[in-house]
Amino acid sequence: MKTIIAKADTGREEVFALAGTILKKGGLVAFPTETVYGLGGDALRADAAHKIYRAKGRPSDNPLIVHIADTGSVYELASGVPKEAELLMEAFWPGPLTIIFHKKQIVPDTTTGGLDTVAVRMPAHPAALKLIRDSGICIAAPSANLSGRPSPTTARHVIEDMNGRIDMILDGGPVGIGIESTIVDMTEEIPTILRPGYISPGQIEALLGNVRLDPALEHPEALLRPKAPGMKYTHYAPRGELTIVEGKTDRVVEEINRLTDAHEAQGHVTAVICGTENRYRYHSAHVLDAGSRSHDITVSSALYRLLRECDTLGAEYIYSESFIDGEMGYAIMNRLMKAAGHRIINVEEDRI
Repeated sequence: MKTIIAKADTGREEVFALAGTILKKGGLVAFPTETVYGLGGDALRADAAHKIYRAKGRPSDNPLIVHIADTGSVYELASGVPKEAELLMEAFWPGPLTIIFHKKQIVPDTTTGGLDTVAVRMPAHPAALKLIRDSGICIAAPSANLSGRPSPTTARHVIEDMNGRIDMILDGGPVGIGIESTIVDMTEEIPTILRPGYISPGQIEALLGNVRLDPALEHPEALLRPKAPGMKYTHYAPRGELTIVEGKTDRVVEEINRLTDAHEAQGHVTAVICGTENRYRYHSAHVLDAGSRSHDITVSSALYRLLRECDTLGAEYIYSESFIDGEMGYAIMNRLMKAAGHRIINVEEDRI
C-alpha cells in the first residue's frame, strides 16, 4: 500500500476532502491531536475497526476512542448521558478528556472491543476537528503507532510505524501535550478515572465532587478485560531495558552513574532520561533532557520522543529519573511505568 503524506494545513481544502473520502470508504487516516497522533477510521464501520487493529497489531479486545466534533454526536452514540457527564463536556471539551458512556447499538462491538460501553472525546486540535467535521463521520482513533511502541508525537513517528500500512498521514507538526487523554468512566456509580492525563483527578473532583481512581491503575495484573485503551497491555516501551530510579536526587544520580558505568565497561550502549536540572551530572554517552521539572508539560511532550530516540541510539539499558512531582506527575509516571514494565529501583529502600 502506498501511504499519502500531506501537510495538515486547515486551509488546504483538497487535502481534507481526500482524507474524508478515504475515511468514508473504510480507509485509515492518521492525524494530529493535541495529545498524540491518532489512527482514524469510521467509528460506525466494523471493517474500519478491523483495519485499525490489523495496522497496529493491536489486540481486538482493546477498545477504541471515538472522536467527535460536536457534543450532539454524544447523544447519537451513547445510551443515557448523565448530568455529571454534561458538566465534564462543558468544562473540558474540546480537550484531552475521554468520557465513557453506555453505548447505543449503532456503535459496532468491534469499535468498543466487545464492550457495551463507548469511549468518546472531542479533540482540541484544529486539524482533527476539521477532519471530523468535513468527513461528516465520527472517527475511531487509537494512537497511530504499532501496538506496544511509544505513541507518536510527530508525523515522523507515524511514518516510522505506519508508512505502507495505512492510506494517509496528515502532518500537523509536533503535538502539544504529548501523552494520551484522561479517561473517566461515567457508567460507574462513582465517576472513575481509568487513565490519567492532562486533566487531573483534582480538576474532575472539583467539578463533580466525588471521583475515584480505578484499582487497575495501581494493580494492572488484576485486570482481566480492559475497559479503556492502555489499561491491560504493555505500552510505550522502547526496545532496550528501561528502569526507573527513584529517591533523593544525589543518590539517584549516583546509582544511575554506577549502573551505566558498569554497562558501558562491558561494551553496552546506555541512555539516561533526566530533568534539565541534572543533565550534566550523568556519565552516560547518551543523556536525554526531558525538560525542566518546574514545567512538567515539557516532560510530557518530550517523553515518547525520548523513548523513540533511545531506539535510534540503539540503547540496550535505559535509566530514567522519576517525574512524579508536579500537576502532571501521576500521568507521566503512569506512562513511564508501563514503558519500564514496572521495573523500579528505589535507592532509599535499596531494592527493585
